[in-house]
Amino acid sequence: QVLSSVEPGYMKCLLPEKAPSSGESWQSVLQDLHKIVAPGLTHWHSPNFHAYYPTANSFPGIVGELLLSGLGVISTDWLSSPACVELELKMMDWLATIINLPKVFFNSSDGPGGGIIQNAASESTLLGLLAGKNRAISQNPQCKLVAYTSEQSNSSVEKAGILASVPMRLLPTDEEGRLRGDTLLRAILEDREQGLTPCCVVATLGTTGTCAFDRLEEIGPICAQFGVWLHVDAAYAGSAFACPEYRHLMKGVEFADSFNFNPHKWMLVNSDCSAMWFKNTKHIEAIFSHKTSETIPEVQFWQIPSARRFRSLKLWFVLRIYGVSGIQNHIRYQISLAKFFEELVKNDSRFEVCTANMGLICFRLKGGDSLTQMLLNKVAERKNIFIMPYYYHNKLVIRFVICSRFTEEKDILFAWNEIKNQTNLIPKFYGKDQYNIADTITKENHITIS
Repeated sequence: QVLSSVEPGYMKCLLPEKAPSSGESWQSVLQDLHKIVAPGLTHWHSPNFHAYYPTANSFPGIVGELLLSGLGVISTDWLSSPACVELELKMMDWLATIINLPKVFFNSSDGPGGGIIQNAASESTLLGLLAGKNRAISQNPQCKLVAYTSEQSNSSVEKAGILASVPMRLLPTDEEGRLRGDTLLRAILEDREQGLTPCCVVATLGTTGTCAFDRLEEIGPICAQFGVWLHVDAAYAGSAFACPEYRHLMKGVEFADSFNFNPHKWMLVNSDCSAMWFKNTKHIEAIFSHKTSETIPEVQFWQIPSARRFRSLKLWFVLRIYGVSGIQNHIRYQISLAKFFEELVKNDSRFEVCTANMGLICFRLKGGDSLTQMLLNKVAERKNIFIMPYYYHNKLVIRFVICSRFTEEKDILFAWNEIKNQTNLIPKFYGKDQYNIADTITKENHITIS
């Protein structure tokens, strides 16, 4: 089973009220790990885990995490750990090259741009918003601020607005779930008429619900026209820009003031590893009233914590062991698995595919939401696969994501069989199995990877 069968609070009676007064053996601890902890795990790396988005995992990532913990290094400034700071700056340039970011974001550029590893995309978004807020206030200390994002953006964007004390307007999207330039322009003009100062736009490349891509080439020029900070959140989909065929989806990224994506989602680097770049790091340093150093970048002023772990070590290991081609193969293979699942769904007339982007397919049973909800309930009860609901254009859909690096074609067939068989148990579909898997498994649609 992918999902646990425990109930909330299950561990309360399994652990003592106090820590042991004297040490215990490793054997005893490991026994309790299997007996107490393991039953409460949701298996994120199971090939049958198709919920949320991936959390990355790989052998070089695990070894890197083990070594960075064993070394026990943290850095506050360059002197506290020169290797930690310098390897991170270099790895961020490697990443920027891999996904083809403009040179202005590189640590090695002649300008004030640069990037470091943050804890999470949520933290990166908050930093981008804070930088935009500080820039606006420095120009007019009495201004009343407002920021914008799409109604499809991650909930962490709203949370960032709360933490930064900046009202965050959720703007409507087009039929494909994308924030468009005309919508943003209309909102900015409305708010300026009300005496508000727009300070930041958080655009998303690969939204949480449907993996939609906001139109940066439309949004960017508007932000530039009105002096609004543009932060781009590509937490999941950013890894796909390692593949040249997907880079058209980031058209307009040159307008961004800050950009982030999570190698710990889709680039085989264990969590936590969220890459963030600034076009001008002076704006983030200004939040902390810090004057830029003329020698080595003082990266402790590009983040919220004062200290940082040696996270670039595991990133270095993954990039060295897999290489760019290995990462590209991994992403292309997972996208091909998603396309395979999409074809399975399309070949059953009871279902409809609502969206299909990257490694995410959103689909539903034709008819009212109650049918899709019944299917979700039946699948959830069995716990053999993990899928999630989402509301898209006021309709209940099922999100099916290729998450685990262990997932293969046979696992997609297993998941589809589970979905199909549970659909057959819904009263409307008794005895109406309209689909035969064997009919669609041909040489043409078998998945291969070179």
